[in-house]
Amino acid sequence: MNPLVFALPIFFIAIAFEVWLLHRKKKLALYDLADALTSAHMGIFMLIFSVFINVAVYTVVYDNFRLAEWPMDSIVLWVLALLFYDFCYYWVHRLGHEVSFVWASHIVHHSSEYYNLSTAMRQTASGKAVVWIFYLPMALMGVPPKMFVIVGLIDLLYQFWVHTELVGRMGWFDRVFVSPSNHRVHHGQNDYCIDKNYGGLLVIWDRMFGTFAEERVGEKITYGVRKPLQSYNILWGNLHYYVDLWKLAGQTKGWRAKLGVWMAPPGGWTDQPIEHFDEKNFTRFAPSSTLRGYAAAQSAVLLIFAVHCIAGAGNLPLAQGLGYGVLLGLSYMSIGLMLQGTSWARSLELVRVLGMGAGLAASANWFGFDMPMAARAAGVLWALTSAFFLMRQGKQTSMGVAA
Repeated sequence: MNPLVFALPIFFIAIAFEVWLLHRKKKLALYDLADALTSAHMGIFMLIFSVFINVAVYTVVYDNFRLAEWPMDSIVLWVLALLFYDFCYYWVHRLGHEVSFVWASHIVHHSSEYYNLSTAMRQTASGKAVVWIFYLPMALMGVPPKMFVIVGLIDLLYQFWVHTELVGRMGWFDRVFVSPSNHRVHHGQNDYCIDKNYGGLLVIWDRMFGTFAEERVGEKITYGVRKPLQSYNILWGNLHYYVDLWKLAGQTKGWRAKLGVWMAPPGGWTDQPIEHFDEKNFTRFAPSSTLRGYAAAQSAVLLIFAVHCIAGAGNLPLAQGLGYGVLLGLSYMSIGLMLQGTSWARSLELVRVLGMGAGLAASANWFGFDMPMAARAAGVLWALTSAFFLMRQGKQTSMGVAA
């Protein structure tokens, strides 16, 4: 079972606690429900996608080409493995900003225009398929696959808490470890923030290799990317920069220039300096929607299905497991399209909820789970209630009652 299944409840409890603190401090403007839901959807979709990507290549390299073998009963070697992983992560992360086709994957994490704990969940679904090769030195040096997975999980979980504006400067801690202060810089659009502070656990790698920047007092950081995503569609959020690169390569003459589009730094293939960022020209993406409460309720129910998928899809036949993942991915896409006000999204959502309701009614076995009658009845009732709400909203809209 994917251990991050157990981390999901902790993530959501921490997010709820941060929202409560911001409410107490009258800083709720640091959160936006639609943006936070999109981040959660992307993170859960990444976990679903990762069910079908394992450490098989790492294990093959370890089994056949390792130069040594690290025993797993040494605390010192566990610490060294964590440092080794974090060193590799620094370079993976740096390449994610300095090579366009890797940035096409990593841009997902930077696409939120808010900086809070929900932002930490906004992860790429294609990332594991792109960057796995950069961790193979650990396999060659003899770090066992189990040790590799565990230290990678530790490194990833550590990075969750630094995505917050509630924690200020932390003195000596900021100089050694990745902290909220120096990771805020990493997520900024401000000129001094670009391509800085790549560390996952330690910021000393940035100090060693000249990529560290300290958060500036008195200069407000604006989050997001220079070309804003302006979408809550998780599929488009994962693919939009690949599409941009494909179009740009098609417009570029000569195979070297085409290759440069994919391999050069984002925008750097033209050798033009990055434009100056002017905060006055920045406007957050915030389409009006009367369905935010509905989207939140649907996301809460879908979380039950998502946890079941992440926990058990790997034990299903491949086609069935992939089908489950696609169903949930389309569900999150449908909710996102409604949040951004796409004209046909309500019709798609109506088909989705009725389809899932029909599936629950027709089969007692839901993707490997023998569902009790009471649970099936509750699922069907949820689908019918959702459909009734959507049709009522659609009728009100046509009558000009709702926007």
